[in-house]
Amino acid sequence: MIRTKIVELTTIEAAAYRQKLKGGKSGVVVMRYDSAQPGLATFSRNTGDPVPNANINLDLFPLEAFKEALELTYGMPYSRRGAVKLSGSPPEAEAETEADAPEDEATIDSAEYAAIVKAYTNKKGELSYDLINKDFIQFARSSKIVGEMVANRASEDEIRNHVVKVKLEDLTGNRDLTTTQTQQIVEMLDEVSPRYVFRELNDEIRRMLSQAKG
Repeated sequence: MIRTKIVELTTIEAAAYRQKLKGGKSGVVVMRYDSAQPGLATFSRNTGDPVPNANINLDLFPLEAFKEALELTYGMPYSRRGAVKLSGSPPEAEAETEADAPEDEATIDSAEYAAIVKAYTNKKGELSYDLINKDFIQFARSSKIVGEMVANRASEDEIRNHVVKVKLEDLTGNRDLTTTQTQQIVEMLDEVSPRYVFRELNDEIRRMLSQAKG
């Protein structure tokens, strides 16, 4: 399965992790030490709040536990990991968490995803979105090609896609990286961030385009 490392909760006696779900969604799985049945919640990208499954018993899996799980797994990168077993028998998995999409597996297993995780993970084991944006912005400011794209009124998306693709190529040496592969990596990074991963980079590109107009 594609998930983060396990964290231990304090709101209830349980462990938790963030997991990639079907249909491009992400969720948090809370596993009580006294129950074989886990609790699952997706989360709103707009508010960042957990949304427990309709059949979840909120007495056993209170909303505060899901909120704590989200906070503790913030920034933790996804990787392919085995099923979680807290006791003698594996938990009963939710049906929608059983299989990973082939494209998600391909992204997680890619050298490019591994390279960006390795390059920008801090000592806490979290992806540093500040460091990612700082590095990518520095490249955008110094790139002659980006300067030409700005002067020629390229779109924000075109410039960002170029910056991200070239930086990933530099990290791995893979010059055959496609735009689709690049976008899939960005989406995977987005899954563990409460905000868009390249928000600061987008802001800088908009500033560059605005200055060019002036």
